[in-house]
Amino acid sequence: MYGTKHNGGWKPMSIIIPKGLPAGYTLATEGVMVMNKDSTVCPLHRPLRVGLLNLMPNKITTEIQIARLLGSTPLQVELTLVKITSHSPKNTPHEHLASFYQDWHDIQAQKFDGFIVTGAPVETIPFEQVYYWSELTHIFRWTQTNVHRCFNICWGAQAAMYYFHGMPKYTLNEKAFGVFKHHGVENKSPYLKGLSDDLTIPVSRWTEMRYTDIPTNSGISVLIDSPDTGLCLLDDPNHHALHFFNHIEYDSHSLADEYFRDREAGRCVHRPRNYFPEDCEALLPKNQWRSHAHLLFANWINQISQTTPIDSNDIGQDRSRTPSIGEVSRSGT
Repeated sequence: MYGTKHNGGWKPMSIIIPKGLPAGYTLATEGVMVMNKDSTVCPLHRPLRVGLLNLMPNKITTEIQIARLLGSTPLQVELTLVKITSHSPKNTPHEHLASFYQDWHDIQAQKFDGFIVTGAPVETIPFEQVYYWSELTHIFRWTQTNVHRCFNICWGAQAAMYYFHGMPKYTLNEKAFGVFKHHGVENKSPYLKGLSDDLTIPVSRWTEMRYTDIPTNSGISVLIDSPDTGLCLLDDPNHHALHFFNHIEYDSHSLADEYFRDREAGRCVHRPRNYFPEDCEALLPKNQWRSHAHLLFANWINQISQTTPIDSNDIGQDRSRTPSIGEVSRSGT
C-alpha cells in the first residue's frame, strides 16, 4: 500500500493540484494533505494522474468535492482539471478557468490513470442536441486508449452508457430529488469493499436509465440500486468504467442549495425527500453518505493503483477495446 510511515503507522498521501487553486485552502483546513506540482513527490512511485472533466455549473464547488475524496486516500493523486474546448462556461470566472483548467484538445496526447466525467445541467436535452456532444463522444472514445479507469457521474454516466451501449434515458414525471436508501447488489465487487449493505445516497435528476435496457452480454454488473430511484452504480469492465447515476460526492448542503436556487428562480420543484431534519427547511441536514463516498472513491483509486501500468506511457497499449454503439453504427457493421 502506498503511503508514508508516521509515528509508527501509515498516514494518507497527498493530492497534487494546480498552485493557487481555491480548493487547496478549503482542503487544507479540513486536514487533507495538499501539494502543488512544484512540491517534492514521493520518490518511490509516481503519483496517480486523474483528470476531472468538470461539466457542473459551479465548478469550484465540484473541484473541492472531488479533490476532497481523492486527497483522502492512502495514495498520492495528481489532479488535472479539464474543460470542454468547444464550450465557454458562464458560471465560473474566466480568470479561474484560464489559471487552472486545460482544454481537452490540449491534453489529449497525455495518459491518465483515472478520469472523471461529472454531471451537467443538460439532462432533459436529447444527447445529440447537447452542443458539445460531438466533442464529448471524442473524449469517451479517447478514454479507451489514454485512460486506465473512468468514473462517470450522473449525466456523465448516462451519456457514457448511451454512447457505449445505446441505452436510452427516460424523463421522470417528478424529479428524483433527496436522499434515498440504496442497496449493494454485487457485494463481492472490489469497488464495494467495506461498504454497508444499505447506503444512503443523494439523488438529483430529472431522468433515469433502466435495468431492462442494459444490453445482453455487455458485461455490465449492477453494483448499487435503489427501490425508490432505480439504478445507481454500474461496473462496465469492457470500457474500464464505473457509471454512477447519483451524487455521492455532494456536500451536506448541496441539495438545499439546489432547492432554494430553483425555488427562487420560480421553478416547480418539491422539497428534497428524506433530507431536512423533521422535514423543516430551517434545520441543517445531516450528512448520511460521507463515509460511503470516501470508501467508494478509495476503492476506485486502490483498484487503479493495483492494475495501472508502472510506466504511464503503457496505459491503453495492451487493451483490446470493445467498440461503442456509435462507432459500430458509423462503420456500417
